[in-house]
Amino acid sequence: MSKNNNASAGKQLLGFVRNNTVPIMFIIICAVFIPMSGRSPSYLLNEIITRMGRNLFLVLCLLFPIMAGMGLNFAMTLGAMGAEIAVILVADWQIWGIPGVVLAMILSIPFSMLLGLLCGAILNMAKGREMITSYIMNYFINGWYQLIVLYVMGSIIPIVHASIMLPRGYGIRNTVSLLNMRQCLDDLLAVRVGGVKIPVLTFLLVGLLCLFIVWFRRTKLGQDMRAVGQDMEVARAAGIKVERTRIISIVMSTVFAGFGMVIYLQNMGNLPTYTGHAQIGMFCIAALLVGGASVERASIGNAFLGVILFHLMFIVAPGAGAFITGDSMVGEYFRVFLSYGVITLALIMYEAKKRMVKSKAGQELAQAQKEEAE
Repeated sequence: MSKNNNASAGKQLLGFVRNNTVPIMFIIICAVFIPMSGRSPSYLLNEIITRMGRNLFLVLCLLFPIMAGMGLNFAMTLGAMGAEIAVILVADWQIWGIPGVVLAMILSIPFSMLLGLLCGAILNMAKGREMITSYIMNYFINGWYQLIVLYVMGSIIPIVHASIMLPRGYGIRNTVSLLNMRQCLDDLLAVRVGGVKIPVLTFLLVGLLCLFIVWFRRTKLGQDMRAVGQDMEVARAAGIKVERTRIISIVMSTVFAGFGMVIYLQNMGNLPTYTGHAQIGMFCIAALLVGGASVERASIGNAFLGVILFHLMFIVAPGAGAFITGDSMVGEYFRVFLSYGVITLALIMYEAKKRMVKSKAGQELAQAQKEEAE
């Protein structure tokens, strides 16, 4: 009896490790790097809380396309670009503080919706290849974004304040200062516990999004998305408008990504006009995968765990690199390598698991047919 229990426990442990390989790997990496980095616990905690407030909203917006079976939405960057255009307009109008943040979020909605509709329509033409298509969409829309901020703004779209324009009289400067908006959300209801700043209002917004996601999954549209994610043909036979549902999931993702980008920029206090959105999608997807999510399944818990582990590695890697090699740049290269590597590893593991399940199902079907023939 005890042997059977031990064997069952062993199988459960092996299954747990197999299903959570990436989070376990990052926990081990962080456990090794933290002592090497020389950072104090209070510093690490303060940095983690700051980065959670800055990035969680962006990571959570990835859950909607996964729910609809569209995989990891690299096109969330489109929402970030819409938010950046909105922030540039708000900076030109000199509307700062909380009113500026709220106005930027409102202005980002039409930009994000338009880009989300375009992206969703294109992804419907590329069923089964949504991730690579959304990744290429970033480059396509980024070209139009660069054209707008480099030429259209100032020449066609009027820009009042010369401080944010290039000296030639049109086009936006490489960096737009948001100093008068910096951390206005984070500071409004902030509390300090043992020297650690907790941005309560920012976490409230994140909490509201989490509650919305939990509620949305129980709605008719949320159930339709899950049905589409499980099997499009069965969903279509059940009367669900598959293409429309998929487009809605992408639009929701880009709109919430726009909100998240405004939260991100107000925390940073400046807008890198031409590069601010470049790595947002990649890092958010990496963080979600680090938390144990997959192409087919992701939860709010995966987002929270992923942001903590991924950014903890970002904080301690330079110090650990300097400790090991005497050069902190090694840590910088290492964390960039890991951010891309974890996406590759997770996708390879997902594909291997999918093929293994498919092979096992095929073997069971062949065995059943053989038995039936006998």
